[in-house]
Amino acid sequence: MVVANLGFFLDVAENYQIGFQDPASPIQEGIINFYNYVFIYLTFVLIVVVWILLSIVRHFTKSTRVISHKYIIHGTELELIWTITPAVILMLMAFPSFQLLYLMDEVVEPGITLKVIGKQWYWSYEYSDYAPAKISFDSYMVPESDLKLGDYRQLEVDNRVIVPVDTHVRVIATASDVLHSWAVPSLGVKMDCVPGRLNQTSFIALREGTYRGQCSEICGVNHSSMPIVVQAVSLTDYCAFVKSSVSE
Repeated sequence: MVVANLGFFLDVAENYQIGFQDPASPIQEGIINFYNYVFIYLTFVLIVVVWILLSIVRHFTKSTRVISHKYIIHGTELELIWTITPAVILMLMAFPSFQLLYLMDEVVEPGITLKVIGKQWYWSYEYSDYAPAKISFDSYMVPESDLKLGDYRQLEVDNRVIVPVDTHVRVIATASDVLHSWAVPSLGVKMDCVPGRLNQTSFIALREGTYRGQCSEICGVNHSSMPIVVQAVSLTDYCAFVKSSVSE
């Protein structure tokens, strides 16, 4: 397995993987940090609940019980504890969750607008910031027979989405037929594509790299044939991509 602190990043799913891919955007960093934050409370609750259950099994028997009968019938203090404690834990988890949700929905002065159109069973992309010219192309999965050495099966496409690093990218998503979902785990992006409706999200790629995802909505028989490949490049390389695409 690749290790991030050695200069390599886990930007694609691996066999038997149970953790996250390495974050490549501030939103994904926030998602991972929030997960680790919530996991602390989950561990605490698990330990307390297991300890209480084992204590009951061990001590509260018919022959020898250490708990007085009056606390079982009229346990006011106990009821206050097991009512207030979960409420406090939920509040401690809710405030960071709200903050993260608002950041995920916030789109302020994006540098690039990318329109994503889900179709059966491929993706169409449009860069509409360079009027009167318009950059648009379709992105199909590369068949297994055409894969090259080092390519990922069912995760490679013929036309990749090119975005510059350190740039606020707005994504406008829709669909032309059925429900789709544009999802790239490393970038912390997952947006439903609904026919007749425009949904909006955004991301900032913090480093150069190739980030892969798939349609996350069961959209038909070839649902597994809709991979997504986003390639983050330097601003110079992105300008070269725009120039070459416009000239075509």
